[in-house]
Amino acid sequence: MPASPGAVLNVNGQPSPRLLWFMSGSIGLITLPHAWHMPPLLIGFFGLMWLWRLLAISRPAWLPNRWGLFALTLAGIGLAYSQHRGVFGRDAGTGLFVVALGLKLLEIHGKRDVYVIVYLAFLVAATQFLYEESILMALYILLVCTVLLATLVTQNSVSPQTVPALKTAATLIVQALPIAAVLFVLFPRLEAPRWSWLDADNQAKSGLSDTLEPGSIAELSLSAELVFRVKFDADLPPPGQRYWRGPVYTLFDGSAWKAAPALFRAANPDQPAFGGKAYDYTLMMEPQKQNWVFALELPSAFPIGLRRNELYQLTTSKNPGDRAEYRISSVPSYNTGGINPAERRESLQLPGKPSERIRNLLAQLRGTAASPEVLIANLLQHFNRENFRYTLNPEPMPERQVETFLFERRAGFCSHYATAFVYLLRAAEIPARIVGGYQGGRFNTVGGFLEIRQADAHAWAEVWLDGKGWVRFDPTAAIAPERIEQGVNVDLQIASGAANFSPIQLDAKTLTWLQRSRQLWQNVDYQWQRWVINYDTDNQKALLQNLGIDDFVKLGYWLLLSVGGFSGLLAWRLLRPNRRRRDPVLQAYRQFCGKLRKAGVDFGPGDGPQTLAQRAKAVRPDLADTIERIVAVFIRLRYEPDAEAGDLRVLKTLIGSLRV
Repeated sequence: MPASPGAVLNVNGQPSPRLLWFMSGSIGLITLPHAWHMPPLLIGFFGLMWLWRLLAISRPAWLPNRWGLFALTLAGIGLAYSQHRGVFGRDAGTGLFVVALGLKLLEIHGKRDVYVIVYLAFLVAATQFLYEESILMALYILLVCTVLLATLVTQNSVSPQTVPALKTAATLIVQALPIAAVLFVLFPRLEAPRWSWLDADNQAKSGLSDTLEPGSIAELSLSAELVFRVKFDADLPPPGQRYWRGPVYTLFDGSAWKAAPALFRAANPDQPAFGGKAYDYTLMMEPQKQNWVFALELPSAFPIGLRRNELYQLTTSKNPGDRAEYRISSVPSYNTGGINPAERRESLQLPGKPSERIRNLLAQLRGTAASPEVLIANLLQHFNRENFRYTLNPEPMPERQVETFLFERRAGFCSHYATAFVYLLRAAEIPARIVGGYQGGRFNTVGGFLEIRQADAHAWAEVWLDGKGWVRFDPTAAIAPERIEQGVNVDLQIASGAANFSPIQLDAKTLTWLQRSRQLWQNVDYQWQRWVINYDTDNQKALLQNLGIDDFVKLGYWLLLSVGGFSGLLAWRLLRPNRRRRDPVLQAYRQFCGKLRKAGVDFGPGDGPQTLAQRAKAVRPDLADTIERIVAVFIRLRYEPDAEAGDLRVLKTLIGSLRV
């Protein structure tokens, strides 16, 4: 906590050192979180200005003159421009605010400059929510804004003290929260225009991409980054059906797969036919790079704004960099129907002719049967019985990847098995492709929802069979069935760097207190994201309609009555008589006056403390020293700016020791 600000201004009108220490500490707390997402040169420039200001508190001569400050301003603007190639956009605007705040710290000549710095710091605090919207960040910003508001309270106090200023600032914020909540719920939401997405700075986000390389998913397996959360209306689907469909990879160059283009594709001859149990759920997507929505395979019903393309993948028209929530229904049992000629050709593409070893293996697996189902069953059995291993760290296979994997290494991740599986089926003239996405998820028993993280990334195969359409086959299940049935233990897998599976825990009674606390916090964060961060125009419209507010006139009445009601209640509480807190200094002084009356001192209500002291010393010269000390401490507490917290204790002690 910054030091007590003490006096507000020195005799020359400059802010006192104690106020500068207090304010500088506040500014440092405000800007600290930006160190994680601003360019090092920019945050270093601000840090240099901030340290310069701290050093100059005790050495004012070290501050730059007018020309020096002008040179620093040009350097700061140039640095901000060079780091972001402009001054527009989220990152560029935030960097400009931070640079301006650092420069303004070197130019403080009076109260007005303190106000400018504090107000600019409030803007910098608000920009934190452009990067992170978690409840922890909200609490942190609320704390530092309380400290900033305490700076303003201190600026306008006769006898400023740190703790009372912080209490006053906290009281003001608590009193403002009801009105802020009303405005948050009722005030029309303003959505960013779609063209502004182009101005958003691209942040590096991990996740699946439109290219699938042998080690790409293995790298994600060591990431605990949250991808999405799912809350089912009823029972969860069994673990073997928790496949969250993403991009479809069809183009193979021998080392990597490319996602099939979804635009301008020929329409499938048939629409999917669904049968069996449907699962209704709410899916909350975290910000990501692509406009993909990972629905449970296969989505049958979804809201406006989502589209199921010809590859049966859901995409959104919203900004993928924003968190979004969708109501979706999926049916794991389905038949996609026929296949068009272009799709068949695409699903049979190979980078050259299969080698003799591949053809011999296919002949061995096919046997005398020509049925694709028999070949698939034999191939999965081959993976299961021929000493293949599942590992996150396979040896590199730079050349002849499929052959090296099948005949030499025999150790790999899900993408290796899916690649080999699809390659062999295509070599046998059976249409096949790879589907990327996520499999499984960790169940939160406190909130009743699934959390899917990057470590749950998975790749499986899809084979077109006559009369059945596209059918999912997961060769990983033949090698490591516990990966599918039990799920990934994200914490242990990241800690050990090796594949680690554990049963998905559904019984809250068996959780340890640490696990329960962690799930409780995750549930708090989930509810915060759903009801606060995800409160957009659509959610507000639905809420207002439930309240019977269907036009702007009614909305205006509600806003006026709500804000006016809270304001009136607060005004009544603050202004009603006999409720103001008594001044402890005046209380002690009145006790002193009562003792002097008992000693025979005659004085009127208009007599000041010095007049009272003169009369009291004339009546009781034996108490003259004590009376002078009491009056001097009282005057310092009441009228002078250099009073300290201990002076009140001294005053009470002196008055208590006065014997008349």
